[in-house]
Amino acid sequence: MSTVTRAGSKAAAGRAPGRGRPPRSRSRLARRRRRAGILLSLPAIVVVVALLGIPIGQAVYYSMTNWNGLTSTWIGPSTYATALSDPTFWRVLENNALLLLSIPFAIGIPLAIAALLHEHVRGWRFFRSVYFLPTAVSWVVIGMVAVQFFAQQGLLNKLLAGVGLGSLQTNLLAGQYTALLALAITFIWSMLGTNTIIFLTGMATLDPTLIEAARVDGLNRRQIFWRVTFPLLRRFVQFSFVITVISAFSALFSLIFVMTNGGPGFGTTTLEFFVYQSAFSLGEFGTGALYGIILFVIMITVGLVQLRLIRSQDGEGW
Repeated sequence: MSTVTRAGSKAAAGRAPGRGRPPRSRSRLARRRRRAGILLSLPAIVVVVALLGIPIGQAVYYSMTNWNGLTSTWIGPSTYATALSDPTFWRVLENNALLLLSIPFAIGIPLAIAALLHEHVRGWRFFRSVYFLPTAVSWVVIGMVAVQFFAQQGLLNKLLAGVGLGSLQTNLLAGQYTALLALAITFIWSMLGTNTIIFLTGMATLDPTLIEAARVDGLNRRQIFWRVTFPLLRRFVQFSFVITVISAFSALFSLIFVMTNGGPGFGTTTLEFFVYQSAFSLGEFGTGALYGIILFVIMITVGLVQLRLIRSQDGEGW
C-alpha cells in the first residue's frame, strides 16, 4: 500500500510543474504563441510604420536640407548646430518653460473644485456643468473670448474700473510677458473642465467606507482630503499631469494664433508655433521640419521622464 502511495506521489510530483505536459512541449507551445502574436501584430505594425515612421523619417531628412516646399538642397546635420545657436530659438524655449509654471494651477484648481463638487454642495450639478463648459468649446472660441477679456477695452479693465481700481487698467496683450501671462491664464481655464472631470471620476471610484472611517477617527474635511482622498487619487493626478504637460507643449497653437499670433515680438511664440512660423510664414520648410523634430524629441523625453517617475513611485523599474 505504501509502495503504491509513494509511486502515485512521484507521478503527481512529475506532473505538477506543467500539468502533465513535458517541458519540451511547453517550450514549443510558447514559441508557437510568440509567432502567432507576431503575425497578428504585423498589420498594426505596418500601419504604424506607414502613417508615423515614414513621415518622421522624411521630416528628419528635410530637417537637414534647405527646403522651400518644392525643391530641397542637402546641407547636413550642421542645420541643427545653426538652430541651436539661434537666440530666437532659446527665447521660444523660454516661453515654453514659463508656461510650464502654470501646470500646478491647471491641476490644483480643478482638484479643489472637484473636491467641493464631490461634497455635493448646494447647486453642485449646475456648477459641474459650468466647469465642464470649456471642454465643450473650441479652443479657437476660447481664444476669441480671451482677447475680448484681456484687451484694453475688455471686460477685465471694465471690472477694475467698476471696483475703483481704474489705475490698474492695462492691455495685457500688448506686453511680451503680460501677454504670456494672459496666455497662461487662458490655458489654465481651458484645462479646467477636463481636469475637473478626471478628478470627479477618480473620487467617484473611492470606497466611501474609508471616508466614514476617517470621520469616525475625528479627522476634519481638510485632513480627510490630504490623508485619505488625495493619496488614493494618485493615478488620476498622474494622468492629469501627463495630459496637461502634453497640452502645454503641443496644443496651444489655436490659442496663440487667435490671441497674439506669437507676439508681441516672440513674446508668446512657443516651439509648436515656431514650427508654423518658420514653415508657412517664412517659407523655410526645412527649418520648420527641424524645429518639429526638436519638439518631437522634447516630447519623447518628457514622456519617458514621466513614465520613469510614475513607475518609480510604484516601486517598479523600466
